[in-house]
Amino acid sequence: MKRIEAVVQNEVAKKVVDAIRKHEVGVTLIEALGKGEGERPWIGGEKGHPIEFNTTDVIVTVVDDDVMESIVSTIMEAAHTGSKGDGMVFVTNVENVYDITTKSKI
Repeated sequence: MKRIEAVVQNEVAKKVVDAIRKHEVGVTLIEALGKGEGERPWIGGEKGHPIEFNTTDVIVTVVDDDVMESIVSTIMEAAHTGSKGDGMVFVTNVENVYDITTKSKI
């Protein structure tokens, strides 16, 4: 199994989640603050200050290995605007999964 985490701009998060859900997998949406490598926008005019963090969303899903590439492609297509800062996708291996309700290993 693979855990896929996508850090995306909050403006496209719903579009990404809806696209993932078409694959009939579960998804978790986490509101977050992030700071990439890009130039920081300013608030308050000349006497203002740079915004330290941008509002972003982290979308997490755990999927079978055989659908991982398809899900990643779906995320990248839905989140892509062509602008710098569209986000990142991270894929990691899942060693074990446990169901809290039944206290059993899945």
